Amino acid sequence: MTPLDFRIADPVEALVVEQALALVRPLKQTCQEAPHGHVLVQAERAALAGGRELTRRALEAVLNQQACPGEKKGRRPAPAPAGSSGRARGRRRATP
Repeated sequence: MTPLDFRIADPVEALVVEQALALVRPLKQTCQEAPHGHVLVQAERAALAGGRELTRRALEAVLNQQACPGEKKGRRPAPAPAGSSGRARGRRRATP
């Protein structure tokens, strides 16, 4: 099979491609080393574990990328001013 050329648009896509390759290569090895009659069971076990981790990392990367521009908008965080008495105001809750 000849290598494929495709464009990776951003670092998140590059991470996901890298992680997918990190999943597939050991999966191939698992299939080659599995005893006759056990290939499917062992391959499914490896694919499920690796697939969950790939999905988790991809989701984490996309959410982190999405959060970055949003964090730059708006005011900078600052402490809220306290009342002049230094005590919290409001009604006390009755204890049961």
